[in-house]
This record gives sequence, C-alpha cells and structure tokens, in this order.
Amino acid sequence: MRRNFGYITLGVSNDTSEFACECVSKWWFEHGKAEYPNSKKLPPLCDCGGGDNARYYIFKEDLQKLSDELNIEIRIALFPPYTSEYNPIEHRLSPHIARACKGAIFKTVDIADDLIGRASTSKGLKVFSSVLDKTFETGRKYADDFKENMKIKFDDFLPKWNYVAVPDRIQRLGYN
Repeated sequence: MRRNFGYITLGVSNDTSEFACECVSKWWFEHGKAEYPNSKKLPPLCDCGGGDNARYYIFKEDLQKLSDELNIEIRIALFPPYTSEYNPIEHRLSPHIARACKGAIFKTVDIADDLIGRASTSKGLKVFSSVLDKTFETGRKYADDFKENMKIKFDDFLPKWNYVAVPDRIQRLGYN
C-alpha cells in the first residue's frame, strides 16, 4: 500500500485454492521478489471467499506447498465472510478499477485486463494487471493424512482466520 501499487490477476477458469496460490506465486516472481528482496515473510490479506475459504483444508495444503516452493513464510489474515469491504486494499483499489472499467463490455478477458491495467489516480496509484490462462480443477481433495500432519501454525488470537504456513526447510531447522 505504501508503494501505491495494485496487482490484479484475472483468471479464465475457476476460483480454486490452487488459483489463489498461483496468483500469489505469480505476484512474487513478477513483482514481490524484486520489490522486497530481503523478505522472509508474506502477509496476504484474504477475503475468505472462493478458493481461500477458511474452512477448506485444500487451501491450507496448497498454501503449505507454496510456502515450501517459495521458501518463505506466508502469514494469512482472513476477513470473515461478508466483511471483505473492510479490507483496506479493496477501498484503495476497487473504486479506481470500477472507474477505469465504467461502461465497458468485457467481451474478452484481454479487454478487462487492458482496462484494469489503466486504472490510476492523480496521487500516483498504478495497477498491474495480468491474465492467468490456466484451467484449475474443481472438487480437488486434500491428502488423506494432511489434517493429521498439517504444518500450518494457527495463531492464538482468532485461529480460524489467522495462521502461518512455514516452509518445511525452516521448520526442520527449528526457526519460527
């Protein structure tokens, strides 16, 4: 938010946990890694709808895989259902995207991508938009032993909404 940048990934498939994690991965490799080269943690704010739903263990499993792949701690802070309007990112970004897209008919995802990428403000907000052209399978199930062997660390305060995926390598070393 301090950098006044927004990142939107449009999907052409289903809103699944795999899609949510792939969006984070895409952002990390295209923007985050360069902008935050010394970062050891990612703190995404999630809306708890669709693929990142707090009840879905498949999201936690995919999140753990992403944390292992990136070798970075991912701290999830979920907004409870029907409260995403309190997400500060939505307040800073959504009105400007809506204005940039006003009156447009999205006949293709490329039209939406182009218009969203044009969203800006007089104070310098810049929006980066991209398309994730991949099909994501719905109905995937988490591994049979995932719940018993889950490495996700739940916070003491509101554990349903706040938790951390720590990379396996860091867990083995005993760091937190």
